Amino acid sequence: MLRKCSAELIGTFWLVFGGCGSAIFAAHAIGVLGVALAFGLTVVTMAYAIGPISGCHLNPAVSLGLWAGGRFRTAELVPYIIAQCIGGVLAGGALYLIATGKAGFDPLAGFAANGYAEGSPSGYSLQAALMTEVLLTAFFLFVIMGATDKKAPAGFAPLAIGLTLALIHLISIPITNTSVNPARSLGVAIFADPLFMKQLWLFWVAPLAGGVIGALVYRLVRPAND
Repeated sequence: MLRKCSAELIGTFWLVFGGCGSAIFAAHAIGVLGVALAFGLTVVTMAYAIGPISGCHLNPAVSLGLWAGGRFRTAELVPYIIAQCIGGVLAGGALYLIATGKAGFDPLAGFAANGYAEGSPSGYSLQAALMTEVLLTAFFLFVIMGATDKKAPAGFAPLAIGLTLALIHLISIPITNTSVNPARSLGVAIFADPLFMKQLWLFWVAPLAGGVIGALVYRLVRPAND
């Protein structure tokens, strides 16, 4: 368990550091497409690196969804989520230290945090953000369940999952800055404007609910006797 949780901590650190780091430091050069690909690449690279150790969840919504889908043990659920949150916060702290090393940089101006209404990049409402995060996390878990199915082509799951996460970001960066991952949201919200901590609840509730929905829908679609 210690090795699994250590792998999840490292992997979630990489996801937040790589994905949010690209948004904080390079979004002006790479744009929405570049940031979306950065998030997808963090998952692809870590899936190959730590997949054999922990399964490479990197996300409390993924762990809860896999548990709801019968793919994850109850005893491991809370330790995984704690490790993921620690990894996310450590990455947020590292990004904060780097960002404050540049004169005039204001980490409280957004810091790649997730939000709705005044916290949304384009001013989308709470209801729009809630629907977006639930739907996209549900589809994310649906793809994860299918890509990791015993009948799926071996070795391609990281690519399918990473590309799905990139697509999710292309859809929702303008809406919420894209969470679908409570640990990712927590990791940077702590260091951003206090507004984002006040809005953080949505980026726990919506991804967790969406993850469970997506996993359960996959279980309904896939014949039990398979």
